[in-house]
Amino acid sequence: MKHAPRVVKIEKRTRETATVVSFVVKDADCAKAKPGEFAMIWVPGVDEIPMSIFPVTRGAAFFAVRIVGEATRCLARRRVGDMIGVRGPYGTFFTPRSKGAQLLVGGGTGILPLASLMRSSPEVGMNATFVVGANTKPELFFLDWIRKVSGRRSRIVVATDDGTGGIKGLASEVAADLCNKNLYGQVYACGPEQMIRSLFDLCEKKDIPLQASLDRIMKCGVGLCGSCCIGRYRVCTDGPVFQPGQLREVVDELGLWRRSHSGKIVRI
Repeated sequence: MKHAPRVVKIEKRTRETATVVSFVVKDADCAKAKPGEFAMIWVPGVDEIPMSIFPVTRGAAFFAVRIVGEATRCLARRRVGDMIGVRGPYGTFFTPRSKGAQLLVGGGTGILPLASLMRSSPEVGMNATFVVGANTKPELFFLDWIRKVSGRRSRIVVATDDGTGGIKGLASEVAADLCNKNLYGQVYACGPEQMIRSLFDLCEKKDIPLQASLDRIMKCGVGLCGSCCIGRYRVCTDGPVFQPGQLREVVDELGLWRRSHSGKIVRI
């Protein structure tokens, strides 16, 4: 059943950076996930957390977890052979557009669903620029892997906040510079919500369609708890990938406010 956790074994584990660990599990359902869909990962005895899915070969799926709290810390400590729970895939997904050049902007582990989009959608990867953002060079990961899944005509642009790798600046700032110099038919984005807000304002000004994956606190993944609400939408069921019209509806909250774990509305 889709909503019942499937117990799976960690087949491979890799320490990507000081704060990011990746792992592979065999799961037939997640192996069929579309770019942007997510799974709820259960850490036995701790908690359940949402994670983006990157399908790999032979019925397996790849995940990357950034250590930000107790649940992610405990998950990152799991080793090859340990068991975890998986349910899903859930949510909406990126819709490939073939019109014109494509711009992808990913921050942190937000690069995962965008890399999946490029690999599974030749019409995106054929003529795409992928901005990969991180705070600092040691936090960059998957670059060689992204180049492998990208099309031959695609371009990878690295941006770091402190300038230790690639271009100095925020991923959204680098994207703005690219939009001033090039004509894009579609922008796809996944990363921190403040980055998404900057890209939304940019795309509205430039009249470029934006598909953006939002990252909010999710406790259930099926629209029951309301922790991930933004406007009239629930990110777990109406998202995580939002279309331009939906983003316009939540402009008063996007990148500004969210609900905390307790349900209180707080500033981002």
